[in-house]
Amino acid sequence: MTISNDSTKKSFRPQQDDTLQKGKKHSLDRYIISRLLNYIKPYKTLVAAAIVITIAGSFLGPLRPYLTKIAIDDYIAQGNLKGLTIVSIFLAGAILLDGVKQFITTWMTQIIGQKAVYDIRMDIFRQLQKLPARFYDRNPIGRLITRTTSDVESLNEMLSSGIITILGDLLQLFFIVVLMAWIDWQLTLIVLSILPLMIYATAAFKNRVRIAFQDVLTHLARLNTFFQEHLTGMTIVQLFNREERESRKYAAINADHRNANIRTVFYFSIYYPLIEVLSSAAAGLVIWYSGVRLLKADLTIGVVISFVQYIWLFFRPLQHLSDRFNVIQTAIASSDRIIRLLDEQEGIEDPAGKQDIESFKESIEFKNVWFAYEGENWVLKDISFTIRHGEKIAIVGATGSGKTTLINILSRLYPFAKGSVTIDGVGLQEITEHSIRKLIGVVMQDVFLFSGTIRENLAFGNPDVSDEAIREAARIVGADRFIDQLPGGYEYRVLENGTGLSSGQKQLIAFVRALLYNPEILVLDEATSSVDTETETLIDAATARLMSERTSIIIAHRLSTVQKADRIIVLHKGIIRECGNHQELLAKRGLYYKLYLLQHPEQSIHIGSGSPLS
Repeated sequence: MTISNDSTKKSFRPQQDDTLQKGKKHSLDRYIISRLLNYIKPYKTLVAAAIVITIAGSFLGPLRPYLTKIAIDDYIAQGNLKGLTIVSIFLAGAILLDGVKQFITTWMTQIIGQKAVYDIRMDIFRQLQKLPARFYDRNPIGRLITRTTSDVESLNEMLSSGIITILGDLLQLFFIVVLMAWIDWQLTLIVLSILPLMIYATAAFKNRVRIAFQDVLTHLARLNTFFQEHLTGMTIVQLFNREERESRKYAAINADHRNANIRTVFYFSIYYPLIEVLSSAAAGLVIWYSGVRLLKADLTIGVVISFVQYIWLFFRPLQHLSDRFNVIQTAIASSDRIIRLLDEQEGIEDPAGKQDIESFKESIEFKNVWFAYEGENWVLKDISFTIRHGEKIAIVGATGSGKTTLINILSRLYPFAKGSVTIDGVGLQEITEHSIRKLIGVVMQDVFLFSGTIRENLAFGNPDVSDEAIREAARIVGADRFIDQLPGGYEYRVLENGTGLSSGQKQLIAFVRALLYNPEILVLDEATSSVDTETETLIDAATARLMSERTSIIIAHRLSTVQKADRIIVLHKGIIRECGNHQELLAKRGLYYKLYLLQHPEQSIHIGSGSPLS
């Protein structure tokens, strides 16, 4: 059986590999917007209410200059105090209703945005949990953090104040133009004559600022990646006196991010003053032409004053639209990155046709398995062996021989390239990941602890376990000795990745966690390499009990930890060189024999049937 290493499933997405290809940007934008609208659909009632209120209230702003014109020409000029009072009441009412409308729409749109962004964050987190280890090998953590923070916040701003606000601004522009044309069509044409220049300036601005924003986000991801890596490895930086050199690297990346931001600032510093100049030019033309007509008694003061007000009202929504355009451009650039992540399918299994395995009954078989992390740089070559139910198998070999890779394949962290792996005769690729991970419990060399209490970390794989069971498991492993001495005991709060606990203490916690998880197949991956001799002795009794009724796989450099295994598999450069129990392998005087001599040079080894070691 051969399984392809390329398990990528491609989803339909216009120009997913080249988002800036000419002639395809509009198609991509429509695709991105349609994906974002899917996050709005669950809240369509709230969206509909916000749209209705926005439409209903969009005429309130443009109505104010019109009422001003009526007040001046029809009542002030005529000395009609009663009519002026009535118009003033209407004007005050329009201002009040406009304020109420803005409050309600702002509140509603923010609620919509926050709910949609919550859903996006949850989808990203679920997707990140599905993606295999291979994906994280080539994607820095800092870049992924940027997706869930800066990129999502850009979406929040657009979803909260973008789409519905744009609708309101467009409707307001429509009512402004209608009322201006109703009052005086000649002055309306003067105002609209500036519009083509503004449209041209906005189009030119759009093309440049989009590229600039994508550069900003790219450099921000690099900045976050570098920062995250160096915070994690700060001890190494300090121990090797690399502070100055790493500061220079960070300065270069930071400078690229700064320069990308400066480019966007440069475009905005040109665009906004240009819009201001155009609006002032329109106002100047209206005032000049109105003055000419006033001298000819062809125009009233009320019309002039209302048009001056309309000019500022007319260009304000246009400026708002340019601001919203800025928000949308940033959001689309961010959305493209987020959707790429959500569309990533490499290694995500299709549940159709998969089957669950409730228990392990017979055997695990590797047959002619080949594996490479990249290309054809084979880490494992034609590997074949069988692990029977209840058997204790040890895998030994030099660093880089492929020991941990075997476990990664069995745990479905990486797909193998050729051959087959079966559990009770069922192909590994035909079993759901959930059931495989439920069968297998791994105690790793590098123990990761989450921020939280000791109890939460112990019960990570089995959150419903009782306090009594946790304490009993800790007692069996011997972890209760140091836990009871911590402030708060089992409620002691662990810092990030167990800072403040020794390597041995973290390793003991990992053993308790595995015991509580209660897997049928136990894997110890260099599990005692980080503990001292006293702690290792403490763990030996616990591991013996832990493995007593389980199929066990032990990976170790220390050969003293594998001598009691039923079989020992010796790997060398991805090939199985030897296989047998401890005495059989010593008798062969092969690679295992040499490894044993390297670790126990003081011992004189007498080989014979059942002969002791002296």
